[in-house]
Amino acid sequence: MLFSLTAILVFSPIVSGTVRGDESNRRTALVNAVEQCKLSVVNLRGRKTVRESNDSSKQEVKHVNGMGTGVVIDSRGYILTNYHVVQDVREIKVTTGTNETTTARLIAHDRDTDLAILKIETREPLPVINIGTSTDLMLAETVAAVGNAYGYEHTVTVGIVSQLGRTVQVNENQVYRNLIQTDASINPGNSGGPLLNLDGEMIGINVAVRVGAQGIAFAIPVNDALEVASRLVDELVSEDLSHGLKLQTVYVDDKPQTLVTRVDPSSPAAQSGIRKGDRILSLNGNSVLRAIDFQKTLLGRQNGPEMAITIANGSSERQVSLAMEKSQKRVSNIAWNSIGVRLTPTEPGEMEGRHPNYQNGLKVTKVREGSPAEEAQIMEGDVLVAMHGWKTESLENLAYVLQQPDLKSAKDVLFYILRDREPFYGQMRVASAK
Repeated sequence: MLFSLTAILVFSPIVSGTVRGDESNRRTALVNAVEQCKLSVVNLRGRKTVRESNDSSKQEVKHVNGMGTGVVIDSRGYILTNYHVVQDVREIKVTTGTNETTTARLIAHDRDTDLAILKIETREPLPVINIGTSTDLMLAETVAAVGNAYGYEHTVTVGIVSQLGRTVQVNENQVYRNLIQTDASINPGNSGGPLLNLDGEMIGINVAVRVGAQGIAFAIPVNDALEVASRLVDELVSEDLSHGLKLQTVYVDDKPQTLVTRVDPSSPAAQSGIRKGDRILSLNGNSVLRAIDFQKTLLGRQNGPEMAITIANGSSERQVSLAMEKSQKRVSNIAWNSIGVRLTPTEPGEMEGRHPNYQNGLKVTKVREGSPAEEAQIMEGDVLVAMHGWKTESLENLAYVLQQPDLKSAKDVLFYILRDREPFYGQMRVASAK
């Protein structure tokens, strides 16, 4: 790209006594907003592998320099960005707001929503981005985008909210829904960076621009982005810990609350007295405004001492203790290897009226070809409710069954499933569970 430089000589009198302090109009709300967030925005670089089809229908592999932006969502070095920024990037270089450069690990991503979480090692805690809400956005509200535009780090552009709830299809594989439309200039490298309001709060994640248009760009609403991030963090936590809670952030008068939407039977959460419909207020003294606040507190924690949870229902509050268990998430992998099924706990109400003796079970979501489950004619949608003489109302129950010593010597194992409302018994061989 060519730049034209023009020297202009202007002769003017030297003005002394520049206005400062309370009489200055320079420190606007926008200046303050950008200043608040700048240390929470990181710049991303890396070489991306791109596969393109040529005229002979063969794929060519090219390496291009990629760039993008991320926001710090946890002081220990967890960063939220767009997945397309880091997809197929071997080495993700991160430059923090204090100009320290390090390498990030991609630890979780969601292809459908184009969001990803990175982790960097940091000597000092990183400032976390201020989080706003996207429920109260106003048309024509002033917003600012901050990002690594064309590699120019921490570029700030300003615009307004042009429209809300946009659906944008960028290619045959990627559709974005419920986007914020803005006319703030968003360029290559801005992806994954924050869209700010004048209070310095992130209200969106910049994601796309309309090619060939002027002043048409889009951002993922922060509420949507954080719910995806919460799910991704929950999946990371559940590799090590099991608590039995499903949470959702809801907004009452534009204020976030963390609502319990499910409590797994026989789980630590159920045993502690937490119920569906409760609101989580704090965890171990850490305020929980959104579901992701709960999940972040558990990141890196091992099962051990009980954790204090403050919950509310209606106007009453109470505190309970939650003792985390070692995760049984790997039980599903064991079931896949030994039986040939992927399983997930049934949803509340899903078993209503199906069988008087079973209120919960494990739904079959996939059957491996050639597996014992396929040979036993187990199908997707079946609900496993008992095996080897034990109920399988949860993954914890199944883990107990698969660890029984006599299971290894049994030629065939009796199982009991529900298919719609019909019960079925059967027998199948079980490979050694590892």
